[in-house]
Amino acid sequence: MIEFRNVSKIYDNNVTALKNVDIRIERGEFVFLVGPSGAGKSTFIKMLLKEVEPTNGEIIINDSLDITKLKRGQVPYYRRKIGVVFQDFRLIQNLNVYENVAFAMRVIESSPKEIRKRVPMMLSLVGLSNKYKSFPHELSGGEQQRVALARAIVNNPTLLIADEPTGNLDPETAMGIMEILSDVNRAGTTVVMATHAKDIVDVMKKRVIAVEKGSIARDEKRGLYGYED
Repeated sequence: MIEFRNVSKIYDNNVTALKNVDIRIERGEFVFLVGPSGAGKSTFIKMLLKEVEPTNGEIIINDSLDITKLKRGQVPYYRRKIGVVFQDFRLIQNLNVYENVAFAMRVIESSPKEIRKRVPMMLSLVGLSNKYKSFPHELSGGEQQRVALARAIVNNPTLLIADEPTGNLDPETAMGIMEILSDVNRAGTTVVMATHAKDIVDVMKKRVIAVEKGSIARDEKRGLYGYED
């Protein structure tokens, strides 16, 4: 599904963000990407989104597509297959809940009929059917993140990238978001989640890839946030 082959990234200020990274993530896996700030997690994610180019190496998607060779005009089509959830929600403030989720479908030119079918399904999945007319400022942080999740998965992505999705949430709300992410993963979507949330990682017991100083320091199939004794 995702393979980094000898990937390095050296920024213009000579900071090495990633160094000779070799990693493979299989289709349908749930992977936590952990490590201290500045370790290289954000660069890893930005490379998957084609926002940052590696200095060297290849990034292979679905065993055949080297996204480092994509032309600029091909990038939007590649991104259509990816759902993304951020720590700060990034909802459109002047659109209500229904419209925020529908917007993701309009971007890929889905039919009005398909939008009317899919959006209520996604809002039901995240438990917000009764909030479809509400605007972002009328929602709690947890509700806003659930809207962001519905928007990320409404187009049935093969890959969902979650960048600190529970960072602004209380523990109970955060676990609710994790339950939704688990449901999405069980339905077949590959999930890659960057996080500092030790408690969540330790409870979930999914694959943990730890990044330190730009290198893969640890890769455990059912790991914990910190090193096991």
